[in-house]
Amino acid sequence: MIQKKNNQSAFNEETMLERDFDVSPKAVKIVEAAEAKVKDRFQALDRTAQACQYKVVHAFQKNGIADRHFAWNTGYGYDDAGREALENVYRDVFHTEAALVRTQIVNGTHALAITLQGILRPGDELIYCTGGPYDTLEEVIGIRGEGMGSLKEFGVTYKQVDLLPDGSIDLEGVRQAIGPKTKMCCVQRATGYAWRKAITVSQIAEWAEFVHSVAPDVITMADNCYGEFLDLREPTDVGVDIMAGSLIKNPGGGLALSGGYVVGRKDLVEKISYRLTCPGIGGECGLMFGQTRPMLEGFFLAPQVTCSALKGAVLCGQVYRDLGFEIQPETDDVRSDIIQSVKLGSAERVVAFCQGIQAAAPVDSFVSPEPWDMPGYEDQVVMAAGAFVQGSSIELSADAPIRPPYIVYFQGGLTYAHSRLGVLMSLDRLMKEGLL
Repeated sequence: MIQKKNNQSAFNEETMLERDFDVSPKAVKIVEAAEAKVKDRFQALDRTAQACQYKVVHAFQKNGIADRHFAWNTGYGYDDAGREALENVYRDVFHTEAALVRTQIVNGTHALAITLQGILRPGDELIYCTGGPYDTLEEVIGIRGEGMGSLKEFGVTYKQVDLLPDGSIDLEGVRQAIGPKTKMCCVQRATGYAWRKAITVSQIAEWAEFVHSVAPDVITMADNCYGEFLDLREPTDVGVDIMAGSLIKNPGGGLALSGGYVVGRKDLVEKISYRLTCPGIGGECGLMFGQTRPMLEGFFLAPQVTCSALKGAVLCGQVYRDLGFEIQPETDDVRSDIIQSVKLGSAERVVAFCQGIQAAAPVDSFVSPEPWDMPGYEDQVVMAAGAFVQGSSIELSADAPIRPPYIVYFQGGLTYAHSRLGVLMSLDRLMKEGLL
């Protein structure tokens, strides 16, 4: 009893961080000062997460989720009750007619690719209305690369409408871009590797209504990666016809081992399912490999996990803003993805930041990330992600293309405490290397 009392009285966060992680007291004080400035912001984020949690629980109850939905199936995966229940939950949370949620979708880029490939046909035109797409989609569309299986190779043409200087969608530019061959207009909600704010659900609502008023037959699509559960509404609540995302980002809650989702109009989801498997089979087959339990449990946890990551992003932004760096978004901006961008100004700072994030990881903390030629990216990329699920962006991570003006992109954290530790150790690494 005496020993326990002594241990309790000896606890001090600053001492523990210095002892166990070699984080300097100066770094701790900087983070604590920033944290005090954003407490009210955290309360607002908690309220959104609470509302989203109720929405998810309601969908689980409506669909009668039970232990039998976690059972294995084999072979083709015909009549998989768990898979059907999982997709019905997604359908109801996103308020759509249908959903496709599969382990066979390998990442967010794949989910978006089958969405585009499933709907677009030779002679159709695709318009991106938020500037250029995320780097890995450039080869899918045919903007870059050898064109092996790209939309361009199959006769789909492409236009893009850049955002206005204030970061909003150029609706007049969209009007002028839409022509007789236009089949689909798309928005990318998250920033990607661009220096801009994420597109909000309110902005998406205005855009979708505008597109449908100008061209009622044009399909609206949203890339929802990094955006789920940041608003009580999702793009499909405000007029978007089809939407796709990754399960190793927000909706997987850190438990989904792989996978992606597509939700939207039933006729469109069916076409996309034919691209995922083959015509005539579509979504009727597809083994889940016993993953319906972690997929459902992760989706249940996703609102709170996403909120934890979002708090970490806000803290990161405040810390580096206080140090004089440009950040995007600002700490009091409406958030529409979990990404915090920091313009560090040099490759050395970017690499040191990412090495600090890696050192805070529970997995592979001993690894020191370096820039490398990553498939699908034009520039070398440095990535820090000591995650339980490889490539999981809802877990603490940071990445950056090595190109001016040297912006690092921080995201994730299954718990706020871990995301906070990442901020501390990135700061400490920059300080120790004399880069601040």
